[in-house]
Amino acid sequence: MVEVRTDLRDSFIEKLIELARSDERIVVLDADVSTSTKSHAFAQAFPERFVELGIAEQSMVGTAAGLATMGLMPFVCCYAVFASSRAFDQVRISVAQTRLNVKIVGTHGGVSVGMDGPTHHSIEDICLMRTLPYVTVISPADDVETKAATEYITRLAGPCYMRLLRVKVPRIFDSGYEFKPGRGLVLSPGSDVTIMATGVMLAHALKAQDKLQAEGYSVRLINIHTIKPIDEDIIIESAKTTGGIVTCEDHSIYGGLGSAVAEVLVRHCPVKLRTVGVRDCFAESAPPHDLFEKYCLTADAIAHAAKELIQEKV
Repeated sequence: MVEVRTDLRDSFIEKLIELARSDERIVVLDADVSTSTKSHAFAQAFPERFVELGIAEQSMVGTAAGLATMGLMPFVCCYAVFASSRAFDQVRISVAQTRLNVKIVGTHGGVSVGMDGPTHHSIEDICLMRTLPYVTVISPADDVETKAATEYITRLAGPCYMRLLRVKVPRIFDSGYEFKPGRGLVLSPGSDVTIMATGVMLAHALKAQDKLQAEGYSVRLINIHTIKPIDEDIIIESAKTTGGIVTCEDHSIYGGLGSAVAEVLVRHCPVKLRTVGVRDCFAESAPPHDLFEKYCLTADAIAHAAKELIQEKV
């Protein structure tokens, strides 16, 4: 079977345009990167509902907050690193504290941005956004999940951060996929170890599962698309079932999926935990594949972490 790879930015904008035809509240704001975020397609479809703010992310978030107070549903589109860090104060005060219906879509997440280098590698965005009360944090894994998540957040009353990517990713889910907010999805049962992955790392986790199963290991694989609110039940159930969890994310090991899982485990069911992610460093400028290899964001790295964990349980 030929692998289908798609751009999550295209999937998001295509779905948003479709939804905007029947929901006049939807407006889009961008910060001089509409070609990169793909929001220029929305501007072509609805020029009167698109606002170009220039390189002024803080002003863009403040403007979005104002539009939300008037009953509109603004989608803020820009690079994840700028949406989460440069505009953090505005998101915190103008959006989160007021619980306004602003949707922040951060594209170019993680080191998969590649050659743009450490200034543009967003490896702290999930950490920053999940610290904010009332903000839902979503990291879809493929185009099908991205479209389903986009439809969901238009029904969600309140602020939301959705992380998208620059690189094309494999299609994992079929047309019957149902997005269940705040619920992890068990892709396969297993008894030796649980692998939990989010975003681009789900495709790598699937390959790691194949490697491990070929060696005789029983692997429970779970997709975590909603980082906040995290699915505590599935984490506790997995801990009890397999006695160990490996988390996988294109993000710092501090504050993201691994930390969210650890917070649940330490309160409810302490077990062995391994975190696959960017260690305590800024990544270099290089092609995405090379960065994933250097920073151990690969199927081999996931499989190695899983086998280490299993051996420690013995």
